[in-house]
Amino acid sequence: MSIPGESPNPYGPPQQPQPPQPGVPAPQPNPYSQGPQQQSPYPYAQPTMPAMPAVTAPPPGPAASAGWSTPETAAGGGYGPMGVQPPMPPAGPGGPSGGGKGWLWALGGAVVASAVWAGVVFSTGGFGSGKKEADLGTYQYASDLCASSDFTPIENASFKEKDSTSGSNPQHSSSKDPAMDSMTCNVDYEPSTSSSSDYSSAWLYTTAYLHRKTDPAPEFKATYMSYKNQKTSSTHYKVTKVSGVGDEAYVVAQEYEGSSNSSAYVILGVRDGWMTYQTTWSQYASTSSNNPVKSNSEITEMLKESAKGTLEKLQK
Repeated sequence: MSIPGESPNPYGPPQQPQPPQPGVPAPQPNPYSQGPQQQSPYPYAQPTMPAMPAVTAPPPGPAASAGWSTPETAAGGGYGPMGVQPPMPPAGPGGPSGGGKGWLWALGGAVVASAVWAGVVFSTGGFGSGKKEADLGTYQYASDLCASSDFTPIENASFKEKDSTSGSNPQHSSSKDPAMDSMTCNVDYEPSTSSSSDYSSAWLYTTAYLHRKTDPAPEFKATYMSYKNQKTSSTHYKVTKVSGVGDEAYVVAQEYEGSSNSSAYVILGVRDGWMTYQTTWSQYASTSSNNPVKSNSEITEMLKESAKGTLEKLQK
Protein backbone atom coordinates (compact mmCIF):
# COMPACT_ATOMS: atom_id res chain seq x y z
CA MET A 1 0.00 0.00 0.00
CA SER A 2 1.37 3.40 -0.95
CA ILE A 3 0.85 6.64 0.78
CA PRO A 4 -0.35 9.52 -1.40
CA GLY A 5 2.52 11.88 -2.37
CA GLU A 6 5.21 9.21 -2.09
CA SER A 7 7.14 7.69 -4.98
CA PRO A 8 5.80 4.37 -6.17
CA ASN A 9 7.54 1.29 -4.92
CA PRO A 10 9.77 -0.02 -7.74
CA TYR A 11 9.47 -3.54 -6.40
CA GLY A 12 5.67 -3.52 -6.07
CA PRO A 13 3.03 -4.28 -8.66
CA PRO A 14 2.52 -1.82 -11.50
CA GLN A 15 0.59 1.25 -10.47
CA GLN A 16 -2.39 2.48 -12.38
CA PRO A 17 -2.08 5.98 -13.78
CA GLN A 18 -3.82 8.53 -11.61
CA PRO A 19 -6.37 10.83 -13.18
CA PRO A 20 -5.38 14.49 -13.26
CA GLN A 21 -6.24 16.39 -10.10
CA PRO A 22 -8.26 19.51 -10.39
CA GLY A 23 -6.07 22.66 -10.40
CA VAL A 24 -2.79 20.71 -11.02
CA PRO A 25 -1.27 21.07 -14.54
CA ALA A 26 -0.51 17.88 -16.35
CA PRO A 27 3.24 17.03 -16.82
CA GLN A 28 4.75 18.16 -20.14
CA PRO A 29 6.95 15.90 -22.32
CA ASN A 30 10.75 16.65 -22.44
CA PRO A 31 11.41 18.51 -25.74
CA TYR A 32 15.04 17.20 -25.86
CA SER A 33 14.33 13.57 -25.24
CA GLN A 34 14.73 10.97 -27.92
CA GLY A 35 11.39 9.18 -28.44
CA PRO A 36 8.62 8.55 -25.89
CA GLN A 37 9.35 9.15 -22.24
CA GLN A 38 10.10 6.03 -20.29
CA GLN A 39 9.85 5.91 -16.56
CA SER A 40 13.02 4.59 -15.01
CA PRO A 41 12.44 1.52 -12.90
CA TYR A 42 15.17 2.67 -10.58
CA PRO A 43 14.44 5.80 -8.54
CA TYR A 44 18.11 6.99 -8.57
CA ALA A 45 18.73 6.73 -12.31
CA GLN A 46 20.53 9.69 -13.94
CA PRO A 47 18.32 11.98 -15.99
CA THR A 48 18.72 11.91 -19.76
CA MET A 49 21.04 14.72 -21.11
CA PRO A 50 19.58 16.86 -23.85
CA ALA A 51 21.07 16.37 -27.32
CA MET A 52 23.52 19.07 -28.55
CA PRO A 53 22.42 21.09 -31.55
CA ALA A 54 24.33 20.43 -34.80
CA VAL A 55 27.05 22.92 -35.82
CA THR A 56 26.44 24.55 -39.13
CA ALA A 57 28.63 26.66 -41.40
CA PRO A 58 28.47 30.41 -40.82
CA PRO A 59 26.38 32.42 -43.17
CA PRO A 60 28.27 34.30 -45.87
CA GLY A 61 29.07 37.87 -45.14
CA PRO A 62 30.87 39.74 -42.36
CA ALA A 63 30.63 36.80 -39.97
CA ALA A 64 32.86 34.68 -42.20
CA SER A 65 35.66 37.23 -42.07
CA ALA A 66 35.29 37.83 -38.34
CA GLY A 67 36.99 34.59 -37.29
CA TRP A 68 34.34 31.95 -37.91
CA SER A 69 35.71 28.49 -38.62
CA THR A 70 33.99 25.58 -40.25
CA PRO A 71 34.62 21.89 -39.46
CA GLU A 72 36.66 21.65 -42.68
CA THR A 73 38.99 24.60 -42.05
CA ALA A 74 39.32 23.88 -38.32
CA ALA A 75 40.51 20.33 -38.94
CA GLY A 76 42.85 21.03 -41.81
CA GLY A 77 44.42 24.27 -40.63
CA GLY A 78 43.64 25.95 -43.91
CA TYR A 79 45.77 23.61 -46.12
CA GLY A 80 44.24 22.12 -49.26
CA PRO A 81 40.84 22.65 -50.85
CA MET A 82 37.73 23.07 -48.71
CA GLY A 83 36.50 19.76 -47.36
CA VAL A 84 39.53 17.73 -48.58
CA GLN A 85 41.93 16.92 -45.73
CA PRO A 86 45.29 15.05 -45.86
CA PRO A 87 45.27 11.62 -44.20
CA MET A 88 46.47 11.66 -40.61
CA PRO A 89 49.13 9.14 -39.46
CA PRO A 90 47.91 6.47 -37.05
CA ALA A 91 48.38 7.02 -33.33
CA GLY A 92 51.19 5.23 -31.54
CA PRO A 93 54.94 5.12 -32.17
CA GLY A 94 54.45 6.10 -35.80
CA GLY A 95 51.63 8.56 -35.16
CA PRO A 96 51.40 12.13 -33.89
CA SER A 97 52.12 11.23 -30.26
CA GLY A 98 55.39 9.37 -31.16
CA GLY A 99 56.95 11.86 -33.55
CA GLY A 100 55.47 10.15 -36.61
CA LYS A 101 56.98 8.32 -39.55
CA GLY A 102 55.97 11.29 -41.63
CA TRP A 103 58.41 13.41 -39.60
CA LEU A 104 61.16 10.83 -40.12
CA TRP A 105 60.48 10.73 -43.85
CA ALA A 106 60.67 14.53 -43.97
CA LEU A 107 63.93 14.55 -42.01
CA GLY A 108 65.39 11.80 -44.22
CA GLY A 109 64.48 13.75 -47.32
CA ALA A 110 66.16 16.86 -45.93
CA VAL A 111 69.33 14.90 -45.11
CA VAL A 112 69.48 13.39 -48.59
CA ALA A 113 68.91 16.76 -50.20
CA SER A 114 71.64 18.31 -48.03
CA ALA A 115 74.08 15.51 -48.90
CA VAL A 116 73.45 15.95 -52.61
CA TRP A 117 73.85 19.70 -52.32
CA ALA A 118 77.10 19.34 -50.34
CA GLY A 119 78.46 16.88 -52.90
CA VAL A 120 77.79 19.35 -55.70
CA VAL A 121 79.45 22.16 -53.73
CA PHE A 122 82.61 20.17 -53.02
CA SER A 123 82.83 18.72 -56.53
CA THR A 124 82.68 22.20 -57.99
CA GLY A 125 85.24 23.60 -55.57
CA GLY A 126 82.83 25.34 -53.18
CA PHE A 127 83.83 25.76 -49.53
CA GLY A 128 87.47 25.29 -50.66
CA SER A 129 88.15 21.64 -51.45
CA GLY A 130 91.78 22.00 -50.31
CA LYS A 131 93.09 20.67 -53.62
CA LYS A 132 96.31 22.33 -54.76
CA GLU A 133 97.81 22.65 -58.18
CA ALA A 134 101.17 20.92 -58.52
CA ASP A 135 104.00 23.39 -57.95
CA LEU A 136 106.48 22.06 -60.51
CA GLY A 137 107.68 25.35 -61.93
CA THR A 138 109.46 24.64 -65.22
CA TYR A 139 110.62 21.12 -64.36
CA GLN A 140 110.15 18.70 -67.24
CA TYR A 141 109.95 14.94 -67.48
CA ALA A 142 113.11 13.33 -68.90
CA SER A 143 112.97 9.85 -70.37
CA ASP A 144 116.76 9.56 -69.82
CA LEU A 145 117.81 11.11 -66.54
CA CYS A 146 121.46 10.18 -67.12
CA ALA A 147 121.50 12.34 -70.25
CA SER A 148 120.06 15.23 -68.20
CA SER A 149 122.49 14.82 -65.29
CA ASP A 150 125.58 16.90 -64.58
CA PHE A 151 128.48 14.55 -63.78
CA THR A 152 131.20 17.19 -64.15
CA PRO A 153 131.75 17.66 -60.37
CA ILE A 154 132.30 13.90 -60.00
CA GLU A 155 134.79 13.79 -62.84
CA ASN A 156 136.60 16.77 -61.28
CA ALA A 157 136.94 14.69 -58.09
CA SER A 158 139.05 12.17 -60.07
CA PHE A 159 136.39 9.58 -60.91
CA LYS A 160 135.46 8.08 -64.25
CA GLU A 161 132.76 5.74 -65.52
CA LYS A 162 133.84 2.15 -65.29
CA ASP A 163 134.01 0.24 -68.54
CA SER A 164 131.22 -2.27 -68.95
CA THR A 165 131.40 -5.22 -71.30
CA SER A 166 127.63 -5.22 -71.57
CA GLY A 167 127.42 -1.53 -72.40
CA SER A 168 124.93 -0.96 -69.56
CA ASN A 169 126.84 1.74 -67.68
CA PRO A 170 125.25 4.12 -66.97
CA GLN A 171 121.75 2.69 -66.65
CA HIS A 172 118.51 4.64 -66.68
CA SER A 173 114.77 4.08 -66.45
CA SER A 174 111.72 6.32 -66.32
CA SER A 175 107.96 6.25 -65.94
CA LYS A 176 105.41 8.92 -66.78
CA ASP A 177 102.12 8.87 -64.88
CA PRO A 178 99.33 11.41 -64.19
CA ALA A 179 100.03 11.09 -60.45
CA MET A 180 103.84 11.17 -60.49
CA ASP A 181 106.66 11.03 -63.02
CA SER A 182 109.71 9.03 -61.90
CA MET A 183 113.24 9.01 -63.32
CA THR A 184 116.35 7.06 -62.28
CA CYS A 185 120.02 6.96 -63.25
CA ASN A 186 122.73 4.60 -61.92
CA VAL A 187 126.42 5.01 -62.70
CA ASP A 188 129.31 2.71 -61.77
CA TYR A 189 132.54 4.70 -61.13
CA GLU A 190 136.17 4.01 -60.37
CA PRO A 191 139.10 6.31 -59.51
CA SER A 192 140.70 7.87 -62.58
CA THR A 193 144.16 6.64 -61.52
CA SER A 194 143.14 3.15 -60.46
CA SER A 195 145.05 0.13 -61.77
CA SER A 196 144.23 -3.53 -62.17
CA SER A 197 145.73 -4.23 -58.75
CA ASP A 198 143.91 -1.33 -57.11
CA TYR A 199 140.52 -2.48 -55.95
CA SER A 200 138.38 0.62 -55.54
CA SER A 201 134.85 1.32 -56.74
CA ALA A 202 132.08 3.87 -56.34
CA TRP A 203 128.41 3.98 -57.31
CA LEU A 204 126.08 6.90 -57.88
CA TYR A 205 122.33 6.30 -57.64
CA THR A 206 120.03 9.18 -58.60
CA THR A 207 116.24 9.52 -58.62
CA ALA A 208 113.95 12.43 -59.51
CA TYR A 209 110.18 12.62 -59.03
CA LEU A 210 107.63 15.11 -60.33
CA HIS A 211 104.71 14.89 -57.87
CA ARG A 212 101.56 15.88 -59.74
CA LYS A 213 98.84 15.02 -57.19
CA THR A 214 100.37 15.23 -53.71
CA ASP A 215 102.54 17.88 -52.10
CA PRO A 216 105.71 16.14 -50.81
CA ALA A 217 106.70 19.00 -48.47
CA PRO A 218 105.00 17.81 -45.23
CA GLU A 219 106.78 14.44 -45.27
CA PHE A 220 110.07 15.39 -46.90
CA LYS A 221 112.02 16.34 -43.78
CA ALA A 222 110.74 13.34 -41.81
CA THR A 223 112.00 11.00 -44.53
CA TYR A 224 115.62 11.95 -43.85
CA MET A 225 115.39 12.63 -40.13
CA SER A 226 114.32 9.02 -39.65
CA TYR A 227 117.91 7.93 -40.39
CA LYS A 228 118.92 9.20 -36.95
CA ASN A 229 117.20 6.20 -35.40
CA GLN A 230 119.13 3.68 -37.49
CA LYS A 231 122.14 2.70 -35.40
CA THR A 232 124.36 -0.33 -34.98
CA SER A 233 127.21 -1.10 -32.62
CA SER A 234 129.71 0.39 -35.09
CA THR A 235 127.78 2.87 -37.26
CA HIS A 236 125.22 5.64 -37.05
CA TYR A 237 123.88 8.36 -39.38
CA LYS A 238 124.33 12.09 -39.13
CA VAL A 239 121.60 14.23 -40.70
CA THR A 240 122.39 17.83 -41.66
CA LYS A 241 120.28 20.48 -43.34
CA VAL A 242 122.14 22.17 -46.20
CA SER A 243 121.44 25.31 -48.21
CA GLY A 244 122.14 26.52 -51.70
CA VAL A 245 120.08 23.94 -53.57
CA GLY A 246 116.25 23.75 -53.94
CA ASP A 247 113.72 24.89 -51.34
CA GLU A 248 115.14 22.51 -48.73
CA ALA A 249 117.83 19.84 -48.70
CA TYR A 250 119.30 17.32 -46.24
CA VAL A 251 122.49 15.29 -46.19
CA VAL A 252 122.59 11.87 -44.51
CA ALA A 253 126.13 10.63 -43.86
CA GLN A 254 127.09 7.26 -42.38
CA GLU A 255 129.70 7.53 -39.65
CA TYR A 256 131.77 4.89 -37.88
CA GLU A 257 132.35 4.58 -34.17
CA GLY A 258 135.95 5.11 -33.03
CA SER A 259 137.85 3.68 -35.99
CA SER A 260 138.90 4.54 -39.51
CA ASN A 261 137.00 2.97 -42.37
CA SER A 262 137.45 2.08 -45.98
CA SER A 263 133.95 2.94 -47.18
CA ALA A 264 131.60 5.89 -47.45
CA TYR A 265 127.84 6.26 -47.79
CA VAL A 266 126.27 9.70 -48.29
CA ILE A 267 122.74 10.70 -49.37
CA LEU A 268 121.66 14.13 -50.60
CA GLY A 269 117.88 14.80 -50.71
CA VAL A 270 116.51 17.94 -52.37
CA ARG A 271 112.96 19.28 -52.65
CA ASP A 272 112.14 22.15 -54.98
CA GLY A 273 108.39 22.80 -54.99
CA TRP A 274 106.72 19.49 -55.81
CA MET A 275 109.89 18.07 -57.36
CA THR A 276 112.05 15.77 -55.23
CA TYR A 277 115.56 14.64 -56.06
CA GLN A 278 117.89 12.22 -54.31
CA THR A 279 121.42 11.19 -55.13
CA THR A 280 123.40 8.58 -53.18
CA TRP A 281 127.15 8.04 -53.22
CA SER A 282 128.55 4.67 -52.11
CA GLN A 283 132.31 4.04 -52.21
CA TYR A 284 134.72 1.30 -51.15
CA ALA A 285 138.50 1.12 -51.29
CA SER A 286 140.85 -1.64 -50.15
CA THR A 287 143.46 -0.89 -47.54
CA SER A 288 146.20 -1.21 -50.19
CA SER A 289 144.52 1.18 -52.61
CA ASN A 290 146.31 4.31 -53.75
CA ASN A 291 142.93 6.06 -53.94
CA PRO A 292 141.51 6.42 -50.43
CA VAL A 293 137.84 7.06 -49.79
CA LYS A 294 136.73 10.69 -49.89
CA SER A 295 135.62 12.33 -46.66
CA ASN A 296 131.91 12.92 -46.04
CA SER A 297 132.34 16.67 -46.37
CA GLU A 298 134.11 16.30 -49.75
CA ILE A 299 131.40 13.94 -51.00
CA THR A 300 128.68 16.33 -49.82
CA GLU A 301 130.10 19.25 -51.81
CA MET A 302 130.52 17.01 -54.86
CA LEU A 303 126.90 15.85 -54.70
CA LYS A 304 125.56 19.37 -54.15
CA GLU A 305 127.31 20.71 -57.23
CA SER A 306 126.14 17.78 -59.33
CA ALA A 307 122.54 18.24 -58.08
CA LYS A 308 122.49 21.95 -58.89
CA GLY A 309 123.67 21.31 -62.45
CA THR A 310 121.21 18.45 -62.96
CA LEU A 311 118.19 20.41 -61.68
CA GLU A 312 119.03 23.24 -64.05
CA LYS A 313 118.98 20.83 -66.96
CA LEU A 314 115.62 19.39 -65.89
CA GLN A 315 114.08 22.88 -66.01
CA LYS A 316 115.00 23.52 -69.66
